Amino acid sequence: MKIFLFVFTTLLVSLEARANERPNIILILVDDLGYGETGFNGQKLIQTPHLDQMAAEGAVFQQFYAAAPVCGPSRASLLLGMHTGRSPIRGNPSWGLVRTAADLQEQHTTFPEILQKAGYRNSVIGKWGMNENPETGTGHPFKQGFDEFLGFNTHIEAHFHYPDFYWEGEEKILLSETPGDNWEKKTTYIDDIFAQSAVEFVKREARTTAPFLLYLNLTVPHKGYTAPEDSIAPYQGKGWPERKLSSNHYEMEPDINPAYAGMVTRMDQHVGQVLDAVKLAGIAEETLIFFTSDNGHEYPGELFDSNGPWRGSKRDLYEGGIRMPTVAVWPGVLKPGSIISEPLAFWDILPTFCELAGVTELPSEISGLSFVPSLIGTPQAQKSHDYFYWEFNEGRGPWQALRFGDWKAHRQWDNKSNAMGAITLYNLATDPSEQHNLAGQEPTVISQAQKLFAEARSPSDNFPLTKRKPIKWHKIPVGEGPGEE
Repeated sequence: MKIFLFVFTTLLVSLEARANERPNIILILVDDLGYGETGFNGQKLIQTPHLDQMAAEGAVFQQFYAAAPVCGPSRASLLLGMHTGRSPIRGNPSWGLVRTAADLQEQHTTFPEILQKAGYRNSVIGKWGMNENPETGTGHPFKQGFDEFLGFNTHIEAHFHYPDFYWEGEEKILLSETPGDNWEKKTTYIDDIFAQSAVEFVKREARTTAPFLLYLNLTVPHKGYTAPEDSIAPYQGKGWPERKLSSNHYEMEPDINPAYAGMVTRMDQHVGQVLDAVKLAGIAEETLIFFTSDNGHEYPGELFDSNGPWRGSKRDLYEGGIRMPTVAVWPGVLKPGSIISEPLAFWDILPTFCELAGVTELPSEISGLSFVPSLIGTPQAQKSHDYFYWEFNEGRGPWQALRFGDWKAHRQWDNKSNAMGAITLYNLATDPSEQHNLAGQEPTVISQAQKLFAEARSPSDNFPLTKRKPIKWHKIPVGEGPGEE
C-alpha cells in the first residue's frame, strides 16, 4: 500500500508539473454538431474516426454545455467566460432590442487577450462572427487578443461553404470574380482552407519557444448542406431515403442525407489533419487539443439520431440544444479513455485556459470555474457550480433555463399573459429527456429555482426578457434571405 501511494502521489505531482508548463492550446469549435453525431457518442451511420481516436487517447466530457442554443451568444460567452445572464451578447445579430448587432467591444476582456499578455502567440481561423459591424471593427480579432486571423468576420459570411471570399487579417481574399461562381463550379470548400491554414500555423509555431493558442472554427455542419464529391460518395447508395431541402440563401445538394454525412466526416478529417500536424511537429505532449460544438444540431429528420438521448436541438434550451459532443486529448496528462462526468460549460474555458497559462488574476465578472483538476485526473479537487444558467431571446423566446444539481428548470414567454410563464421542472437523473414536469410536486425546488432565476440574471438594455421580432441586419452576399443564424 505504501508503494502504491508513493507511485500515485508521484504521478499526480508529475501531472501537475506538466500542466504548469504552459501548454500550447488548440480549441476546435464546430458549428451545429449534435451530441449524437460522433462515433464516441454512439453515432452508427456517420464515420468520425479521428474524433473517436481522440476519445480513445484522451477524455470524453459527458456533461459539457454550450452557453446558448445558437451561435453568437454561445461564442461570446466562451470568449468572455460569462453565462448568458451576464454576457453583453445574449442573442444573434438580428434579435437585439436596441437594433444594433452586438459586437465585442474593446472594454470586454477575452481569454485570448489574457493569454496574449501572458506571452502566447494567438491565431483564430474560420468563423469568428464577433465583428458584425466591420465599419467600426471593435470586434475584430486583432482587437480581441489575436495576432493572426483568417476567416469570416460575421455570421452570415460563414453560411456559405463555397463562399465568394474570406478575410486574411484585414484583407478580403476573393474566391470568385463573379458572385456565386465558387458554388456553381465547387472550386474551393472553405473548411479545406481553414484546416490547411491551421496545419501551417502549428508547423510554424512548433519551431518557436513561445506557447501558442489556435482557435479553429470550422463552419460545418451548419445549414447549407453540401460537401465535395469525394466526401459525399461513400454515403451514396446506402438505401437511405432521399431528402430534399430548399432554404432561401443556403446552398444545398439535391439529396442532403449523404451530403450531411459527408460534411461531418470531412470535418472529422480536418480534425485529423490538425492531430497529425501536432504529432509530426513533436509537440503532442506539450499541447492540449479541445474539441466541442457551439450549439445543438439543426439537421431535419431522425435518420442520424443527431441529438442522441436528449430532447431538443438548435434553438432549444433542452439538453439537445446545449449539451455538446466534447472531447480532449493531451498525451501524458489526460488518461486515455477517461470520462469526465463533472457538469461544465463554455464559460469555464476562460479560467481553465488561464490557469494553464499561469495566469492567476482573472476578470471579476466571469461566471466560470477552472476544470484543470478534471484534466489532470484529480476530480476530488474539482470545484462544482452551484447552478448553470441560460437564456434565449429568439423565436419561442424569451426562454430561460437553469440546472442545479440534477434539477433542470425552464421558464418561457407566455403570449396570453404577455409575461414570463410558469416554471417547468425536470429531474435529469430520472428523466434525462425532460419529459415529465414535476413542478406541481416540488414546491421547495420551484422556490429555489425562482431565487436562482432572479440571482443569475443582470439587466440588459439590448436583451430584456420581452417578446420581439427580428430585424434584417445582414446584407446577403449571395442570393436573398433573412440573414438569420
